[in-house]
Amino acid sequence: MSKESKRREALLYHSKPTPGKIAVVPTTKYATQRDLSLAYSPGVAEPCLEIEKNPSKAYKYTTKGNLVAVISNGSAVLGLGNIGPLASKPVMEGKGLLFKIFADIDVFDIEVDTNDIETFIQTVKNIAPTFGGINLEDIKAPEAFEIERRLKEELDIPVMHDDQHGTAIISAAALINALEIHNKNIEDVKIVVSGAGAAAISCTRLYQSFGANPENIVMLDSKGVIRKNREKLTSQKAEFATSRHINSIEEAMIDADVFIGLSMANILTPEMLLTMASKPIVFAMANPNPEITYQLAVDTRDDIIMATGRSDHPNQVNNVLGFPFIFRGALDVRATKINEEMKKAAVLALAELAKQPVPEQVNVAYSETKLSFGKDYIIPKPFDPRLIAVVPPAVAKAAIQTGIAKKTITNWEAYEDELRGRLGSDNKIVRLMHSRAKLDPKRVVFAEADQLAVLKAAQIVYDEGIAEPILLGRKKAIKALMKEIEFDANVSIIDPKSDEEEPRKDSYAEVFWKQRNRRGITLLSAKKLMRERNYFAAMMVNEGDADALISGYSRSYPTVVKPILELIGLDKGVTRAATTNLLMTQRGPLFLSDTSININPDSMDLTTIANMTATTVKMFGLQPVIAMVSFSNFGSSEHPSSKKVRESVAYLHKYYPNLIVDGELQTDFALNNDMLQDIFPFSKLAGKKVNTLIFPNLDSANITYKLLKELNKAENIGPIMMGLKKPAHILQLDASVDEIVNMAAIAVIDAQKKQKREQLNAGLN
Repeated sequence: MSKESKRREALLYHSKPTPGKIAVVPTTKYATQRDLSLAYSPGVAEPCLEIEKNPSKAYKYTTKGNLVAVISNGSAVLGLGNIGPLASKPVMEGKGLLFKIFADIDVFDIEVDTNDIETFIQTVKNIAPTFGGINLEDIKAPEAFEIERRLKEELDIPVMHDDQHGTAIISAAALINALEIHNKNIEDVKIVVSGAGAAAISCTRLYQSFGANPENIVMLDSKGVIRKNREKLTSQKAEFATSRHINSIEEAMIDADVFIGLSMANILTPEMLLTMASKPIVFAMANPNPEITYQLAVDTRDDIIMATGRSDHPNQVNNVLGFPFIFRGALDVRATKINEEMKKAAVLALAELAKQPVPEQVNVAYSETKLSFGKDYIIPKPFDPRLIAVVPPAVAKAAIQTGIAKKTITNWEAYEDELRGRLGSDNKIVRLMHSRAKLDPKRVVFAEADQLAVLKAAQIVYDEGIAEPILLGRKKAIKALMKEIEFDANVSIIDPKSDEEEPRKDSYAEVFWKQRNRRGITLLSAKKLMRERNYFAAMMVNEGDADALISGYSRSYPTVVKPILELIGLDKGVTRAATTNLLMTQRGPLFLSDTSININPDSMDLTTIANMTATTVKMFGLQPVIAMVSFSNFGSSEHPSSKKVRESVAYLHKYYPNLIVDGELQTDFALNNDMLQDIFPFSKLAGKKVNTLIFPNLDSANITYKLLKELNKAENIGPIMMGLKKPAHILQLDASVDEIVNMAAIAVIDAQKKQKREQLNAGLN
């Protein structure tokens, strides 16, 4: 994708479907006149009077306790510099989005039009009563230091400049663990810090608070080594000035144990790396390009522990591991500030979490058999679902212990459960899925690449590294569309009807005829069928010329599924193909089966569908909790439709006792755990959160998923094909570009999984 095309895509993302990235939504009823009279006049007067009598009641009757202001003057925005407050607004909205999806914290972004320290401070103080916390963002040094210091002193709510402290907290956790792995003491190690901005200063201060010896630290800025004899040093830089006779980064790196990079790309050379002490630790955190590339560093030193700010390498130092959860803990105990003890508590919580067994969901996301504490895993992954139940309690406890919390938590288990419940609306599955696909991209045939939406999806998966697209269709039309959308990559374009593909068509036809000659297929008819893109695409996958296929955008489902079933066929031991749809709901991910193939499955078919769906749920790193749904509950009806569900459940209970499944059950009981616990406490689903629904027929499953998708605007992934020998997935008619991209990622993951299984089987044989 060209630079101009990427620019347009970014602008479109920020303008459609609604300008910006965040919105304010009502949290109470507003349907009736009575509702409105309570929401506003005259009912609103009552909480006003309560707050007037007791200001702390604002936390009870308003959003203050879950509302953070992200505030900037736009003086140091990303790598863009001083672009001003209005131009910084997209970044601040983005920060608000991260607060919401990772910690369920609401945000108002505030852009302040001033570079004057006093004016900025006074503005923030004047609006502070609205908020439970203040996140300062993208304010240049040294002004940022003074602004944060003053606001922390003069306000009674948590204030944190994330550019300073976020990187410090995450990198400190990583450093503690790296030193432990290398069996080095923080008091003894020599540290080189490249960079002297807000983040570098804060990092170094935090390392010192954990025991780093100031005498062993050398800091550099754009002018070189910060020495005591340099004139016109800021107070912050003077704090870290060295008296050692070191005049260059080359000299500083000799026998250094740790390199901390918060400066610019490619300033650290292999030669410098080789002069470091044994078992060096290098955190090259300049973004997007680090001070030395990951691969070059690990190729130069095999004893290195390496971290960057990038997600495509191990040990990503990412601020999102910190700020959402730190504010979450601070808000939940109504802390008056974020003090050093709270930051250190976050550091230790992150460091300790990296040593614990990693959830399967995280292993799956990173295509690892088992992530474990070591040189390639020194800090948790941003997708780790445990973060919200680990970091906020640590921060909250530190606030309580240091006497700055206005609210005390006594039941910590209940608090952790509450925190986990906040993840319901945050669906990380799509991000997990894309990350996993990128680790080992596969060749995916896009069978309708002459359709604009399909081609656009192919462009995205190529640009993002999700898959290697093979474009199938009318070559002239595809090339014209590629030119239109500036898709200039060197990818395979295949027209099954073209003369140049005759040898391959003949070869495919021969194979197909031999497979199906006793089912009415002649060699001539096989050759004709190979001119059809879905037959051709399926044969590409069968013959190893592609790893997976995507089709169905412009054709009805039955016409596409027929060649897939004929050519690819069912996997070993599978009696039925089926599909599941994954919907991102407010309560979390929800799988629904069978949504596309089996019209009226019998009890054994339902058993097969349930087992295949369970396998698919596990593919996403989740524990399947399955409700077999019906219009009745546990034998309340003897209708054949209910009986077949009941029989299927009985079979599953007998032969798959470890599978968490129950029914027959009405959908409201399946999804409402309180109702289920009250009325049917004996159920295997009682006390558990159902994430999978198996329906008694195609009507109910298809109607339900499309209702949820359209009425609730739930993000949909699917239908995901289950039970086939090779990865092939069929889109719903007129699927969106995003849906096609997601299905391509699924196809890649499916191919990865099948490849691993084949390799395992080959090893056993």
